[in-house]
Amino acid sequence: MVGPAPFVEIGKKAKDLLTKDYYFDQKFTLSMLSSTGMGLTATGLQKDQNFFGDINTVYKSRNTTVDVKVDTYSNVSTKVTVNDVWPCSKAALSFRIPDHKSGKLDVQYLHPHAAIDSSIGLNPSPLLELSATIGSNELYLGGEVGFDTASASFTKYTAGINLNKLDFSAALLLTDKGQALKASYIHSVNPFTSVAAEMAHRFSTYENTFTIGSFHAVDPFTVVKTRFSDNGKVAMLCQREWRPKSLVTFSAEYDSKARKASPKMGLALALKP
Repeated sequence: MVGPAPFVEIGKKAKDLLTKDYYFDQKFTLSMLSSTGMGLTATGLQKDQNFFGDINTVYKSRNTTVDVKVDTYSNVSTKVTVNDVWPCSKAALSFRIPDHKSGKLDVQYLHPHAAIDSSIGLNPSPLLELSATIGSNELYLGGEVGFDTASASFTKYTAGINLNKLDFSAALLLTDKGQALKASYIHSVNPFTSVAAEMAHRFSTYENTFTIGSFHAVDPFTVVKTRFSDNGKVAMLCQREWRPKSLVTFSAEYDSKARKASPKMGLALALKP
């Protein structure tokens, strides 16, 4: 079924080109998948002098997926997703132990001309969230709203529109409760090269920001990305698929306004035997 994407997808293509896979720490990921539908992923992240890790187990059976994650702080996060609860829908129940107030129920409904996502916290004073888009896969518009029942106040309200074509995608978002306007654009120059830009304007301070970036596939196994922001930060990324589904990624960032600071560098290794 082809219809409008969920609201969270508005502007995501450009954002992914500008931010995805940039790591300025050391990250290691090992993923294994069995023929029975069981998947296991171990992740380790070293940030400055601190080490964080987690083990994630995913089990799929027919239309149900169970996802359990345990981190280094002994937090256990569980998510149970059921597809086709009724036609074109799915529901997900998630909670985290020992936080007894973390329970949440998410429901998504996809229609050829609409997409609706809703979320409610499973506690006495829940946080309610609702987003919806209408239109087609090529052109759609929508909005999202969040309401905190504890304080009887809106936590967010956002509106946006997205246009998709074969070689480009453009999006416009009114964010931060109407206080900021964000525009993004991504263009496929050729099958190997893409460029993207994101610009934002804040009405209260008249502040303008922008970020531009590029993506280039050097060969079928090597990708190079670059990024430049108005704050003077320049970043680059080189990703190599050194074996099927196994990636090594090197990232670097230099802040031209902080001349005494050393450039940030990161290395990420993802293994999928």
